[in-house]
Amino acid sequence: MKKISSLIVSLSILSLTTVSAQTKKSTPVKTFPAEVARPKLVVGLVVDQMRWDYLYRYYNRYTNGGFKRLINEGFSVENTFIPYTPTYTAVGHSSIYTGSVPAIHGIVGNDWYNPETKKNVYCTEDSTVVTVGSTPSNEGNMSPKNLLATTITDELRLATNFRGKVIGISLKDRGSILPAGHAANAAYWYQGSTGNWITSSYYMKEVPSWIADYNKLKLANKFYAKNWETLYPIASYVNSTADQKDYEGKTSTFPHQLTQNIDKNFDAIRSTPYGNTITLDLAKLAILSEDLGQDNITDFLAVSCSATDYVGHAYGPNSIEAEDTYLRLDKDFEEFFNYLDKKVGKGNYTIFLSADHGVAHVPGFMKENKLPGGTVSDRDIVFKLNSFLNDKFKVNNVVLKSMNNQIIFDHDKTDNGTVSFDVIKSASMEFLKRMDGFANVVDISRISLATIPEVQKKMITNGYNARRSGDLYYILDPNWFNGSATGTTHGNWNPYDSHIPLVFMGWGIKPGASNKTHYMTDIAPTLAALLHIQMPSGCVGEPITEITNK
Repeated sequence: MKKISSLIVSLSILSLTTVSAQTKKSTPVKTFPAEVARPKLVVGLVVDQMRWDYLYRYYNRYTNGGFKRLINEGFSVENTFIPYTPTYTAVGHSSIYTGSVPAIHGIVGNDWYNPETKKNVYCTEDSTVVTVGSTPSNEGNMSPKNLLATTITDELRLATNFRGKVIGISLKDRGSILPAGHAANAAYWYQGSTGNWITSSYYMKEVPSWIADYNKLKLANKFYAKNWETLYPIASYVNSTADQKDYEGKTSTFPHQLTQNIDKNFDAIRSTPYGNTITLDLAKLAILSEDLGQDNITDFLAVSCSATDYVGHAYGPNSIEAEDTYLRLDKDFEEFFNYLDKKVGKGNYTIFLSADHGVAHVPGFMKENKLPGGTVSDRDIVFKLNSFLNDKFKVNNVVLKSMNNQIIFDHDKTDNGTVSFDVIKSASMEFLKRMDGFANVVDISRISLATIPEVQKKMITNGYNARRSGDLYYILDPNWFNGSATGTTHGNWNPYDSHIPLVFMGWGIKPGASNKTHYMTDIAPTLAALLHIQMPSGCVGEPITEITNK
């Protein structure tokens, strides 16, 4: 019996050993990536004031290497919206790169009123720093200190233990500083008084030699010498109105004479398509000089093309000037993408293109075509409202400002007056609702009680920062805005201001498109997911998962 038991045990052990050997033999050895896969370079392209429809309005005139390449090689998120109001430049750049909203990141406008100091605050002003790269001026007293949250560029710096480089470039200080974030290696912007690209002592003590040498070229003069002719025969600009329109903000007849600006008015290049050309030229020089994308530690280049905004404000979205600016930008992008292919390597970099806001049609154009629209004036609003409140309650100049679609009261007067602040606000709301162009007025601190569409309520809430925003928010009728009789602007909740392009292309991106609704605040978390790094500290967006094959 013992012999039988021993035999059974022996056979069992042999069987297990055989099965184990067979299993070991048939199970493949797993291999894992040696490191986290990331692109060598990320390039953020923000086209200032680019409406979503510009991707397609001029599509048949674009080259194959610019916007068409983005759309067809990349992934276009067709229904991307801004989730807050007001829709301005500083706010848009901040929200793209933080994945957050003004209520959290604190950049509620290009400017806002500080009730503690009783002064206006510019979004990137910083009195503790000085100009670097040119003669001292307020143009260089700038930094990201007013931005309360981290950016995706900050998070990349943190994730790489500050080995990955981050550089911001834009004609506008706010278009360079806010995207580059707090921990950037550098941010450069254009000084119109000298034609220099400058920075501040926040980043460095002196500009690198490649910037100093570039400034000596005074490239604006080169483009001034060409004047501004249309890229193609002017009769072929069938997507635009006639060349000369009284409602355009500047002399609009082609060719635009620029030679008178040589060595005299370096700032004038902002309002020509050449402003984008010199911006992207500097971006290429930064890639070359700083060795961006030349190793396995991801770098980030944040570029904002601002000339589109200056041209758009002056001439409007239906002008030949706007069309020609985008056709020229398309060619500039083609050259820039080709440079990236050559220097960094196709497939080694990831690009996203978006916009900080859109723009409304010029009211004169709307009237000419029997479409609704009009303007209001901040100065007129303050004067009329103060007159009304003085007559009704005997409170003198209790309204301090109308800015960012908001009414700001003098709280020293409202707190000490004989009439309660709630009564003053209520009376003001009823008065403003009767003014031409006003659709509604809400008490921002009680927005949850307002009887307005949910989309407006959400956008106003997201745009409200308790320490930097006003007391009342006014909603204007469609295509009404704060402005003058000529030119146009932006800032409202409407789709023409809030529907923006968003296209990803390159490393990790599959070709395609989606009509699913996404938001500007989804850009940063999408990049965070793509790079396998942490989202910015105030991020409220969600990754756009459709853009990859994963």
